[in-house]
Amino acid sequence: MQNERGQGVSHATGGSKVPEKAQQKVPQGLEEDLPNTIHDTGSGTGRQTHAKDGGDASIVPKGLQKAVPEKVERALPNKIHDTGDEK
Repeated sequence: MQNERGQGVSHATGGSKVPEKAQQKVPQGLEEDLPNTIHDTGSGTGRQTHAKDGGDASIVPKGLQKAVPEKVERALPNKIHDTGDEK
């Protein structure tokens, strides 16, 4: 049975390299943050960039934008990585 954080069940819709027991114990959001090549939830490609224009408003490579946590992206100055946040 799934709890309010999405724990208790796997949210994979395709293949997964994550052990079933681990899939059931982590929050749903964490499962969805994994790249679909590792744990396919059907929710896109995993992490996303939070820079404007799909990441084009940044000098940071898109792969890196998607790999770091959102709070790191938002901590960067907009002249480097424009999330549209006022700092």
